[in-house]
Amino acid sequence: MMATAHAPLAGEQPVHIAVNGWMAGRLAAGSGQYLDHLLAWIPQIAGEARISLLLPAGFGEATAQQCRTRWPRVEVVAVDLPPLPENLAKVWWEQIAAPAAAGRCGAGVYWVPYWAAPFRSPIPTVVTIHDLIPLLLPAYRGGMLQRGYTRLVSWTARRAAAIIAVSAAAKRDIVAHLHVPPDRVHVVHHGPNQEGSVTVTAADRDRVRERYQLPERFFLYLGGFDVRKNMGRLLRGYARYLQVGGDPGVKLVLAGALPVQDSAFFPDPRRLAAEAGCAGHVHFCGWVDEADKPAIYALATAFVFPSEYEGFGMMVLEAMQAGAPVVTSGE
Repeated sequence: MMATAHAPLAGEQPVHIAVNGWMAGRLAAGSGQYLDHLLAWIPQIAGEARISLLLPAGFGEATAQQCRTRWPRVEVVAVDLPPLPENLAKVWWEQIAAPAAAGRCGAGVYWVPYWAAPFRSPIPTVVTIHDLIPLLLPAYRGGMLQRGYTRLVSWTARRAAAIIAVSAAAKRDIVAHLHVPPDRVHVVHHGPNQEGSVTVTAADRDRVRERYQLPERFFLYLGGFDVRKNMGRLLRGYARYLQVGGDPGVKLVLAGALPVQDSAFFPDPRRLAAEAGCAGHVHFCGWVDEADKPAIYALATAFVFPSEYEGFGMMVLEAMQAGAPVVTSGE
């Protein structure tokens, strides 16, 4: 997806890509951020390519106008959806409405930027599969409907003309578990969310330290708090660090939106810190704005990321880009 496209030859029609826009504007989700960045960049690197972003009409004109403003070189196409419950509407969109609209708008290829290829499409389909978490991790399989949906998109992925994986590890999982020929799976790595080299000034550090009330020295975790992120292990490890004589002046900062309710799937890290006996050394700084991330990474003594499974692990790349030492889990 990031390869440089050639300008069309004489008499050759520019490439026309129809894009499933269900995740447009959903920046709290990784797939939404992925789409947001690529819709900004593809027109800059893809020559004369034409891009049509297919949006459910139910998203409203305000959302459509925001997309036009955000991506002025992308054509926004509103597509009607029947009045259905949200989950059923999403499946109808993915399997029927969006691929049909891609064919009607005259596109040469239909791109789905998340794991939701259609069973049948009038034009070749390319789907990005970021990871196989709902298939591989029992805690993420959900109930009967969720498992049925995972089976559906696993099946339809095999019918896609091509699959984009965001890492070699993700490709290995796709080939092994979806039984897709390796030559149909193409690794296109993410770039960091911050464009170019990151310059963090002393003023940036002071502003971010004050805004999030950060300690002078700290280990940093930034990300979600669902069970695969291994918060219990991280907090027990930090408590052990203190017990064996680690410097108590190096606190642990946990950045991200805390769970609304403590559960097995979203264990509250405040409870886990108390159980580990290190709550007095842990600082919860809340959600960190995108613009503040380089500075908070740069301030950290080290970035710690003990996740059980990631398709890519964007935060590790961002921390490295900002110059923070990284401690993370292996495969």
